[in-house]
Amino acid sequence: MPNKTPSGSPEQSGRPPAHAEDAKELLAHQHSTIEGLSTAEAAKRLSEHGTNALPEPPQPGILQRFFKHFHDTLIYILLAAAGITALLGHWLDTWVILAVVLFNASIGFVQEGKAEKALAGIRNMLSLHATVKRDGSWQQLAAEQLVVGDIVRLRSGDKVPADMRLLETNNLRIEESALTGESVPTEKNTQAVAADAGVGDRFCMAFSGTLVAAGRGTAVVTATGAHTEIGQINAMLSSVQAIATPLTRQMAQFSKWLSVVIVALALLMLLIGYLLHDFAIGELFLAAIGFAVAAIPEGLPAILTITLALGVQQMARRNAITRRLNAVETLGSITVICSDKTGTLTRNEMTASQVITTAGNYQISGLGYQPEGDFELEGEHLTALKQPTLAALIEVVAVANDSQLTQQNENWGVQGEPTEGALLCLAEKAGFERERYQRLAVIPFESENKFMASLEQRPDGSRQILLKGAPDRLLERCTSQLDANGDAEALDSDFWQQQLDALSSQGLRVLAAANKSTEHSELGLDELSEMTLIGLIGIIDPPRPEAIEAIAQCHQAGIRVKMITGDHAGTAEAIGKAMQLSADGALCVVTGAEIEAASDEELQAIAGRSNIFARTSPEHKLRLVKALQANGEVVAMTGDGVNDAPALKRADVGIAMGIKGTEATKEAADIVLADDNFSTIAQAIAEGRTIYDNLRKAILFILPTNGAQGLVMLAAVLFGLTLPLTPVQILWVNMVVAVTLALALAFEPAEPGVMKRPPRDPRAAILSAMFLWRISLVSLMIGGVSILMFLSAMAAEVDLSTARTLAVNTLVMAQAFYLINSRYLAECSLRFGLLFANKVAWLAMGVLLLLQLAFVYLPFMQQLFGTSALPLAYWLLPIGLGLAIMLLIELEKKWLWR
Repeated sequence: MPNKTPSGSPEQSGRPPAHAEDAKELLAHQHSTIEGLSTAEAAKRLSEHGTNALPEPPQPGILQRFFKHFHDTLIYILLAAAGITALLGHWLDTWVILAVVLFNASIGFVQEGKAEKALAGIRNMLSLHATVKRDGSWQQLAAEQLVVGDIVRLRSGDKVPADMRLLETNNLRIEESALTGESVPTEKNTQAVAADAGVGDRFCMAFSGTLVAAGRGTAVVTATGAHTEIGQINAMLSSVQAIATPLTRQMAQFSKWLSVVIVALALLMLLIGYLLHDFAIGELFLAAIGFAVAAIPEGLPAILTITLALGVQQMARRNAITRRLNAVETLGSITVICSDKTGTLTRNEMTASQVITTAGNYQISGLGYQPEGDFELEGEHLTALKQPTLAALIEVVAVANDSQLTQQNENWGVQGEPTEGALLCLAEKAGFERERYQRLAVIPFESENKFMASLEQRPDGSRQILLKGAPDRLLERCTSQLDANGDAEALDSDFWQQQLDALSSQGLRVLAAANKSTEHSELGLDELSEMTLIGLIGIIDPPRPEAIEAIAQCHQAGIRVKMITGDHAGTAEAIGKAMQLSADGALCVVTGAEIEAASDEELQAIAGRSNIFARTSPEHKLRLVKALQANGEVVAMTGDGVNDAPALKRADVGIAMGIKGTEATKEAADIVLADDNFSTIAQAIAEGRTIYDNLRKAILFILPTNGAQGLVMLAAVLFGLTLPLTPVQILWVNMVVAVTLALALAFEPAEPGVMKRPPRDPRAAILSAMFLWRISLVSLMIGGVSILMFLSAMAAEVDLSTARTLAVNTLVMAQAFYLINSRYLAECSLRFGLLFANKVAWLAMGVLLLLQLAFVYLPFMQQLFGTSALPLAYWLLPIGLGLAIMLLIELEKKWLWR
């Protein structure tokens, strides 16, 4: 049953949203109580408003996905040609044309793979069960049965089953990174917040699909199914239209233009042949079909698809898994990369990078939770446990700690709080052993206190209170500090405030550590006075070192990188500086509130000049992508959370993280990074540019060859000549040349300096003036020599099949030599170092020669294609003409292209 807007919702009543309303008033408006709903009332609401599930989208069937590959103007012309040849009884031509069309459609169908499953990926994030209070007692129910007004209990490890307003909390922290981009769990409470607070700032709410990291709580359901935050993302994702790639748009436009020209010339041929030369109608139709088959580059779609598929394989070797073929080509024209911060530019693994005591500022190397790293003070390596203040701090953060480090294969992780995992990793790097301590009492972390304290019996039998938490809360409980020798001295509050400000300005999360000797065996808040402050710990979600280098590569390639994150502006700016996000060093930070207030026109200007966007929501990310595209940018969007999915789908290229990304994000993306490494994007862009270069080379090779064949047929009718080629012979030339020679261009290595040139203009025509000149020139040269060869053979009174065989050989040999020209657009192809750089090209020419020998000499091929065996001397002139054309094109490169 479809979801409806619940009665009494803020949208209907004009009440403030749930996060801005007092909890008691909210319960009253929902006609619910802390004792929950009755079974009868819940059933009534479920019947009225539907289940707590996301709507299933319609999926295209296999036949629909297959036949959409026939939706091309040039394919329509080929199908019409097949129909006419069938009516004329030329069944061989009919079946060959249909085989070509089916071959192209099959390649597209197979390479495209499965249809998108982004919405199914989001549905998989939803909880399966919930602990609900019905009829005054707690019971386990399927999450789909939840309704607005239900009272739900949350515990550590639970997946939140619906959007809900918190009524009671106890040390409750919820992992919301998939929804908000926050790198650490959010501390929750029951206090209402401002009505315009962003999702990440609604501390009194728990959202469907997020994970309870610690603590417990009780809440009332405020939204289910499509009305939840994740449901709104689902609706946004289903409404986002993926846009066509630059190559797709250009090829569609080119197909329409070429179709008009071909149809017009074919009609002109019919009129001239009938009115001026008195051709028979059947012969004229065959000539017109021959011209259409010759002029249509039916091998081009297959070559483009195969070239892209080879690029996909090459990228997969570099850990970039491509889900949609066209994305490979689009990578080459990217002008802006919008990157999520957490897990993309950073590791999404908290790391203690600095410790400040009265002895100095200690720098700690190593990233993530892997317990390997060194301690340095003023550039000098040292043993941590031999430094009195540092050893005392490590004792506090290691022992007053409830987390565990885990190792799976070579990957390290943490069971428990990420921040505590970072502190435990710090202790492990120092070689500290906490197993010899005995915990006597503990005050767990509470959001009201913002600290954790434990009473521990040390290995020597003495007892100490160990305290760690927010620096401001610890400073007010301390009266002394440890000096460099580990002795107590009077507290210098100004010094610690300066150090705290310095660490915070770097975007670090700062914790403090303190201790106190005691004889007591119990621990209460009153005991946490007259403590001794030991030091501060700076914790960061560290930038990926390889990402910094990749960003520099992108700047060199004329690509701007923008960070879009749910984190706070200060943290984002600090990471941006560390990543050297701006090529000129100037960072412009914009918050989600500013995005919200901006009109679409204003946002275009903001998006163009800014490079960091903080505290953003999924709607903000989507608007930013649209604004950049409206500015004419080709946008790549990276991300790993479901909050990134709509923007990934809208972007020209959506790039998801394969390891830490959600299924929804992967299914919405065009490319998935198997290593979650931003540097892989730079490698993929280089590969994309190379692929586009090779596609252009293929187009520049195929179109002149088709132009030459079309010219042969057109000239024959215009001048009343016997047709030099039959339609089936033209199809032979097209297919063997495409399968061998044109395919070889897909293996061309990258041009020198591929990442040192600016992105190509996606609005530029795929056929530039120079391309049109080259196509016209080569078409005239190859077509001209083929007609001359045919006319010379006829003048020498050889039979028609031999003359046509000679014409076909001339076409094929000229195209084989022209392949050498096409391997480099402007560079001389005859230099030794370049001539043999692509061994596949020479293999392809060898295969082509074998196929052509079979075409000429095998009896069944002679019967199929109407050819005759040639004396060996008859091969010399076609080869010589092909060599002459190759040398002329190299001269044309030298004079014009360079």
